[in-house]
Amino acid sequence: MLSTRPRFLTRLAIVALALTAVPSSTSAVTEDQSEIDRQLTLFLTIFQRVRQSYVDKVDDKALIKGAIDGMLASLDPHSSYMDGSEFDNFKIRIDGNYPGIGASVVMDEGFLKVVAPTEDSPAWVAGVKAGDYITHIDGKIVYGSTLDEAVSTLRGPPDSEVKLTIAREGRDEPFDLTITRAVIDLKPVKWKVQDGIGIIDINEFSTDTGKDVRSAIKSIKTALGGRNPTGYIIDLRSDPGGNLNEAVSVTDTFLDSGQIVSQRGRFPYDNAVFVANKGDLAEGLPIIVLIDAGSASASEIVAGALQDHHRAIIMGERSFGKGSVQTWQQLTDKSALKITTARYYTPAGRSIQEGGIEPDIVVPQISDPDVAKRPRFRESDLKRHLINEVKVDRRELETDEKPDARFSKSPEALKEEGIEDFQLHYALQTMGRIAAGPAASTAGAGARTGGQARPR
Repeated sequence: MLSTRPRFLTRLAIVALALTAVPSSTSAVTEDQSEIDRQLTLFLTIFQRVRQSYVDKVDDKALIKGAIDGMLASLDPHSSYMDGSEFDNFKIRIDGNYPGIGASVVMDEGFLKVVAPTEDSPAWVAGVKAGDYITHIDGKIVYGSTLDEAVSTLRGPPDSEVKLTIAREGRDEPFDLTITRAVIDLKPVKWKVQDGIGIIDINEFSTDTGKDVRSAIKSIKTALGGRNPTGYIIDLRSDPGGNLNEAVSVTDTFLDSGQIVSQRGRFPYDNAVFVANKGDLAEGLPIIVLIDAGSASASEIVAGALQDHHRAIIMGERSFGKGSVQTWQQLTDKSALKITTARYYTPAGRSIQEGGIEPDIVVPQISDPDVAKRPRFRESDLKRHLINEVKVDRRELETDEKPDARFSKSPEALKEEGIEDFQLHYALQTMGRIAAGPAASTAGAGARTGGQARPR
């Protein structure tokens, strides 16, 4: 059988064997190396049998690509090989401007699952929510597609329409949403002043996010006539993350010293520690950070660091729990490998992976009419997710036996009161009590307000 192999198979075998560990001496040849050789031979044998015996003629490149995809998919949900249109889509995502619907998605159980819609994007406006399953795109079933194939169909010319069939936990039947595509020109940072409080909304950690946050702080002061605000609310809800360096830059803006985040990998060169430079641009003013199940990766680095340094109150719902580092390596002009190389840890040594960041004050988004029915989707729900090597016993989390009466209001009642975003409304009230002094904040916004509180 070996004598009938085409030349390219022989070359493939040589390359594959060359990629295995080369021993420094003959004594280093172990049973592990022999097993690798046997498995590679098995792969080549199956590859040849498929080429010769499958019912339809198969493309050799497609078979090899499928084998590579399967190998990386067996590791974790975030490692992948990209070539052709997949690589182009990846580059577009890095650049930050692309035509599409504006949603961060992953593949789960064969369907697209929404991590978070980008704020103010067509998906956001149409009502797509974190945790939604996209089962069909323009009437065609998603099941069986790769992530990049599905994402490619979501993208298209600006002003064109795409129909999504959504399955949402808590809804009895799937429903359709027709969304008009647009160029997703990401503006990672927005700001406003409300009730004398500076609100900084970060929707993605892309190029210059840290710089934009510092600019927002200056603009807030200018809007207040040169005065400092009462405090700052940093809104990281539905922020899927992004660039590690920008997460470090944003956190450094609010710290005067100390560690921001560390990453630990299999090899020493994957390890790194990032520390804050002197100078808290917020000048020690109180900070509240809003998070939810759509806050992932870089968002969790910021929230975790400010929480560990007791620099901010973390409010909202437990975050997504993506605490792994992906490194991408360009292989050719049109291909790249993205692979998980390390895990993130907060300054206190907590792993973000799986568990996410627990808020100091749990505040449900009760202005969302689906909140009671829709379970939260997180990293730990993904198949083959990395485990958290530093486990936290969640039984240690305290529970307030007296739930806040305000959490029982219906979305309709809140709307009548003019409250469209309850979590932000609650944060503004809490900041107001902090500004009023210790007595007011103790009476109305203690660490046990509203349910669970993380031990400090």
